[in-house]
Amino acid sequence: MSQIFLWVGFNVFILVMLVLDLGVFNRKNHEIKVKEALLWSLFWIVLSLIFNYGIYYYKGTEVALQFFTGYIIEKSLSVDNIFVFLMVFTYFRVQPKYQHKVLFYGILGALVSRAIFIFAGVALIENFHWIIYVFGAFLIFTGIKMITEKNKEIRPDKNPVLKAFRRVFPVTKEYHGSRFFVKVNKKLHATPLFIVVLMVETTDIIFAVDSIPAILAITHDPFIVYTSNVMAILGLRALYFALSAVMRLFHYIQYGLSVILVFVGVKMLISGFEIKLPITVTLAVIGVILVLSIVASLIFPQKTENDPEQNQN
Repeated sequence: MSQIFLWVGFNVFILVMLVLDLGVFNRKNHEIKVKEALLWSLFWIVLSLIFNYGIYYYKGTEVALQFFTGYIIEKSLSVDNIFVFLMVFTYFRVQPKYQHKVLFYGILGALVSRAIFIFAGVALIENFHWIIYVFGAFLIFTGIKMITEKNKEIRPDKNPVLKAFRRVFPVTKEYHGSRFFVKVNKKLHATPLFIVVLMVETTDIIFAVDSIPAILAITHDPFIVYTSNVMAILGLRALYFALSAVMRLFHYIQYGLSVILVFVGVKMLISGFEIKLPITVTLAVIGVILVLSIVASLIFPQKTENDPEQNQN
């Protein structure tokens, strides 16, 4: 019964926060400036830490560290989402004042899809333990693929979901403010802004395929996996607005994320040999990898085509 109260209470709290976010604090469409985004990012991080303390108080140190590690993994991997969001908004020329609304509905859908992925993943591991090796191998493959396809161009127009949607539902050529649907000649049409929401949704599902198995390597407790995932992606919108202007500076971060995925994948593979890394070691390794990738990005800035040093070579 206590577990039911935990699940219901957490989800009610999340829904209340989302309603306040869109219905009160961001009721009017406006461009999110860096200062506002940083304050919101700080708010979501502090809220997550308070929740983490609650887990520590009621469930102990081990479970609290599992939540925190899962939160860090999801928060780290969400950096890749930010790169894609930036490309999508640029490609579709979405005005800054409408970007928050798009991300809000995109992440609202992500909460549902993540829950499905998590419960499916936990059920598979509990009933077919060998699937953990498949997850581990997949994470290693994904980590290597992230490095080899680092500069691969994102082509939203090639997205199969969007192509299928356009075949069955008419889409207007121009934007209609912040509206997702409008009537043209008494026929309902989707606007390009709704297409952007679909793009954000499908992108998140693709990233969830990577991040959910990574957190399942830390714990199989569905409540911890779900809550750490949700608390991380709730702050993703603010993180996007806070970091989108400087993301290009951290060009080595993707290599760090790749190493993290490979590390977590190896951790899943060796679990069958009764080799279990303490949660503190896992957390420390992930933290060191992230710090090194950020420091390397700052020490060795990416050269542009107009860089005089590059042109001399």
